[in-house]
Amino acid sequence: MYKIVSKKPLNATVTQMEIEAPLVAHKARPGQFIILRVDEDGERIPLTVAGTDPERGTVKIIFQIVGATTEKLNHKEEGEYLQDFAGPLGVATETEGIRKVCIIGGGVGCAIAMPVAQEFHRLGAEVTSIIGFRNRDIVILEKEFTECSDRLYVMTDDGSYGREGNVTVPLKEMLEKGEKFDRIITIGPLIMMKFVTLTAKPYQIPVTVSMNPIMIDGTGMCGGCRLTLNQDGKRVTKFACVDGPDFNGYEVDFDEAMSRNRMYADFERHAYEEACNLFKKEVA
Repeated sequence: MYKIVSKKPLNATVTQMEIEAPLVAHKARPGQFIILRVDEDGERIPLTVAGTDPERGTVKIIFQIVGATTEKLNHKEEGEYLQDFAGPLGVATETEGIRKVCIIGGGVGCAIAMPVAQEFHRLGAEVTSIIGFRNRDIVILEKEFTECSDRLYVMTDDGSYGREGNVTVPLKEMLEKGEKFDRIITIGPLIMMKFVTLTAKPYQIPVTVSMNPIMIDGTGMCGGCRLTLNQDGKRVTKFACVDGPDFNGYEVDFDEAMSRNRMYADFERHAYEEACNLFKKEVA
């Protein structure tokens, strides 16, 4: 069993927890993930490691309440326990030889981008961060990004906070002015990562995308995280949770990934509604 050391809401639908898991805390690297179960009857879900404290033996996770399991997880409180918390899994984000990097996070994807930005800052790289949200009410982790970034752009779709527009706006401005990066790393909704990649392509700057959004069981057995890469004129099948979650953005078939991802929307909504109704009955 794994103790919940702390819990706090970051906005109305996003929660941060610290879990007591010493072995994971000592081994996990930015970009990797864990698999947890809330209870004995719970499903297994992958969540990216959002930070570690090896001295305290804790691992930070940040999750959005979108389905039945995250709804159940959010009902857990400090001092309570999770059934399983296994990891670290996946391939850590590549940092070797990267001295100037642009980190781009969208929505709850910022929870994955943040430890990557922090790691590059720790290594002495020049870090430019761009984080994007629909509106000011759901902005998260601005303080953390400020502390680890040489430059930070906060974007909102409606202009209610920071600058108005999506994350490609400042990226395009910098690239058009001749800004060079050793790597652009983007983590967020599939459509966002697709357009970040398209924006960078004319400038031939390497783009790494995290395909964490399409992962389901975290082992590759379910096939839900299957994606197609275009490599040297050939279409190659990979699995985000086993071979990634990081991939070369120029190789990913985003349209196919988005189409497959929509297949699970109705199921998730039905499971979420059932979980909500169950908790309402328990409260009543």
